[in-house]
Amino acid sequence: MDDLFGSGHPVVGVEDARRNLAARMRPLRLEEFAGQGELLADGKLLRRLIESNRFSALLFYGPPGTGKTSLAGIVARQSSDSFVRLNAVEASVTDLRKAVGQAAEDWRHHKKRTLVLIDEIHRFNKSQQDALLPHVEEGTIRLIGATTQNPFFSVNPALLSRMQIFEFKPLAEEDILKLLRNALVRYQENHPVVHIDAKEEALAHWGRICEGDARRALNALDVALCSTLPVEEVLTIDLAVAEESIQKKAIVYDRDGDGHYDTLSAFIKTVRGSEPDAAIYLLAKMLAAGEDIRVIARRLVISAAEDIGMADPQGLILATSCQQAVEAIGMPEARILLAETTVYLATAPKSNASYMALEEAGRELAESRTRAIPDAVKDAHYGGAKKMGHGVDYAYAHDYADAVAPGKIFAEMKTFYRPTGRGYEKIVAERLERWDKLRRERAAQQATHQ
Repeated sequence: MDDLFGSGHPVVGVEDARRNLAARMRPLRLEEFAGQGELLADGKLLRRLIESNRFSALLFYGPPGTGKTSLAGIVARQSSDSFVRLNAVEASVTDLRKAVGQAAEDWRHHKKRTLVLIDEIHRFNKSQQDALLPHVEEGTIRLIGATTQNPFFSVNPALLSRMQIFEFKPLAEEDILKLLRNALVRYQENHPVVHIDAKEEALAHWGRICEGDARRALNALDVALCSTLPVEEVLTIDLAVAEESIQKKAIVYDRDGDGHYDTLSAFIKTVRGSEPDAAIYLLAKMLAAGEDIRVIARRLVISAAEDIGMADPQGLILATSCQQAVEAIGMPEARILLAETTVYLATAPKSNASYMALEEAGRELAESRTRAIPDAVKDAHYGGAKKMGHGVDYAYAHDYADAVAPGKIFAEMKTFYRPTGRGYEKIVAERLERWDKLRRERAAQQATHQ
């Protein structure tokens, strides 16, 4: 096996000069692994499983460049298992059967287990995933799956139930900087003739702009090292070189995966939480990532009804107008409409009383006997309705002051809508209280005259 830059640093797999820096920098031991402290700190479950070498199936999921494949390589190296790596983009059921057959042979003749790593396991279809089940169940193979997609949506439940799931997070800036510095040390060791002068602001730029993606940072360093000419045997990597080597910040966002749903969820929660700055930041992120503006507008309409409600009824009118205008205008101007609506809703008084009233009424309907419609308010426009008592003794609200008739149509109706007293809903609460008082007084007067 070859080394990082030509000698002295063995890694898993066949190495050659064509492999990029990120591939050549894969760590060999847990001590060299950067990031994922919540999973790999002393005493944590994943570390115990790796060190004890007692597991049957693991699933690593998270954004690209967070160490999923690298950690699988470390697990393979620390165990004595045979190691088979498949990529679900290219592998077929035949490839799986071949790997399983070889694993069975190795166990039968040498009592040697086989660890199978499947990259992008979410790309296997249902039949391919199902083909793994009996072999994992019987222990013919030990399995590590790696995926950038949420496995609860992309992996068969039957297979998922047999795996222990670990979520990998984007690396912290200090972890990225550590990887970059280690790579520079190794490069310098293998190229002693040239002195590498990597400025801290250059490394910090990569650490910041790579969004926790170690592969992207190392590839940027690789580009800088390969494209910069030394001057008097000094190869200088300054901020300008760093910026040229990576071009554009990578926003971690997938239009149909966790990035989409998590960001939208956070966006609505910051509007609900009355945090306009955070809401605008997330709006900017979604727009920069190319999120569908119609999706954002729809979410704002829902938030206006669910979270602002009667505390500011203008919120729903504005959000609906924004949705219609976004459809008509499109980008780039639509972002201005979305920004105004986002700020308005985030700074509006909040009430979910209408939504909660509907939820409570739904539970009442499901759990209790359905209330009959009183005869007085049944449809009475057809001949013979009055003979059945329909519409008889109906108190027409407009015949009374303030359009409030004596008593209530549903006299024993449970209270579902409870205004919060915030914003416009404070006026609504006072109005309802006044109307209830008028109904009681007029009902009492009516009873006295009868």
